[in-house]
Amino acid sequence: MMVLDMLPAGEKLAIGAYGFDAENITHFARQFDPQAFHVDEEEARLSLFGGLCASGWHVCSANMKAFITFMADEMAKVKARGEAPPKPGPSPGIRNLKWLKPVYAGDHVEFFLTVFSSEPIANRPGRNMVQLAFEGENQKGEKVLYFDCAMIEFD
Repeated sequence: MMVLDMLPAGEKLAIGAYGFDAENITHFARQFDPQAFHVDEEEARLSLFGGLCASGWHVCSANMKAFITFMADEMAKVKARGEAPPKPGPSPGIRNLKWLKPVYAGDHVEFFLTVFSSEPIANRPGRNMVQLAFEGENQKGEKVLYFDCAMIEFD
């Protein structure tokens, strides 16, 4: 089974959500993106953001966690039917990464996946390149994240 056999092409699928609060925003930022508007509520209030907001990398990491959990759940369903699940592999990269709006402490972001295509890789027999897009929307329905991604899958 291939990814497109499991997930319908062109359909926007909800893959999970994450709640951003002051504690998890500052915890992530202290380790990986210690800019003042991510780690200090007063500095953040005085910044152009006007409040504590999550690092874009934090938002991307939460998206990745949602994706991995979603794929594991979908593959478990396939296995439960007695079928062999797809064999997804690594990503050669992302394109068009856009942090469209700040994600503030108190925001809840739902993540979405759209699978577009899967094409054989000419010089790598038994491997396909899957084209995907990810989106994140806050509790107001505003897009806060978008990026295109490729993923290698194995026959």
